Amino acid sequence: MPSRDPIRFNQTTIEGRELDYIRRAIEQGHTSSSGPFSHKVVELLVAAHNAADVLLTTSCTDALEMSALLLDVGPGDKVIVPSYTFVSTALPFARQGAEIVFADIEPNTLALDPASVADLLDPAVRAVVTVHYAGIGGDVGGLMSVLPDDVELVEDNAHGLFGRIDDKPLGTFGRFSALSFHETKNFVCGEGGALVLRDDRDIDRAHILYDKGTNRRSFFLGRVDKYSWQDTGSSFGMSDVSAAYLLGQLEQKEIVLAKRKAVFDTYVEHFSGVAERLGLTLPSIPPGRVPAYHMFYLLCPSPTMRDALLAGLMKRGITATFHYVPLHSAPGGRKFSSRAYDCPTTDDISGRLIRLPFHNALTNQDQARVAQAVVEILEGSP
Repeated sequence: MPSRDPIRFNQTTIEGRELDYIRRAIEQGHTSSSGPFSHKVVELLVAAHNAADVLLTTSCTDALEMSALLLDVGPGDKVIVPSYTFVSTALPFARQGAEIVFADIEPNTLALDPASVADLLDPAVRAVVTVHYAGIGGDVGGLMSVLPDDVELVEDNAHGLFGRIDDKPLGTFGRFSALSFHETKNFVCGEGGALVLRDDRDIDRAHILYDKGTNRRSFFLGRVDKYSWQDTGSSFGMSDVSAAYLLGQLEQKEIVLAKRKAVFDTYVEHFSGVAERLGLTLPSIPPGRVPAYHMFYLLCPSPTMRDALLAGLMKRGITATFHYVPLHSAPGGRKFSSRAYDCPTTDDISGRLIRLPFHNALTNQDQARVAQAVVEILEGSP
């Protein structure tokens, strides 16, 4: 009889010197934003993205809010987002008064479909936000080929830190990209995010928005003799205590990625031999893509079988979950759009996708138990 100990969907793990760094951050006395540990994390992320600058935020949502402010989107503008994503991809632009336009996704990568975007473009579109679902790069080349020069690309790279397309890091294709360090992500600090700037022209204003609308950075750089209110903005900065936690995680980049790749590959080994018989579809990794290994999902033959699988796993003490409810069908989505949208691939995927337990501490025995349970449930075993 297999063990009935619960298998958690997600579990945060200490990977390096996180606790030591948190203690040092507190003892050094600078626990608010832009402290010594924040500067070290920024240096790491700037190097990883060959970026003009990186600003650490309290969440990925905050980073996307900053991108909406920097683009000056507002009433009369449109922003295209995938319907198959979390609300944070759309919300910052809706808050600025822009109309949200919902595009469909590719059936293989579950990322934004360039053909769907091309059908939705009109002169009012100011930006397109793409999501690298599960940390697997979508067809960014195809997407950029259909965008007019005056439409900016923003990457919601919450899933994809250190993933690549043809040796180019995810998060380096758009004018802005946003990262997440939420407890469910690959590298964590409880809650946190970052805005990656690719263009030098955005640095000064980004820091004004970051510093509550003031030119505080210019003051500390000696450019002005005092700082004052200049623009809109907010209190976006990540605390240095959180940055200390995050630095301990990022320093273990290769170890963390290797652990997550091992979990992903083990699931593939378990399911590749039975997928066709059970009608399951495994994640697709196109040539030239190096995933960030954020999650492992299965596509079931039907929504009914997906729901039965979720319930059956829960009875066995295994926590799995579905993912996004399509934004185009949500009350908020309808509120911030002027018309209904048809996203058939999104609707299909949303009804059939199940995410399996995935974290750094997941053992081979846990994965074997998950795989066995999936097979038994889909074959009708009690």
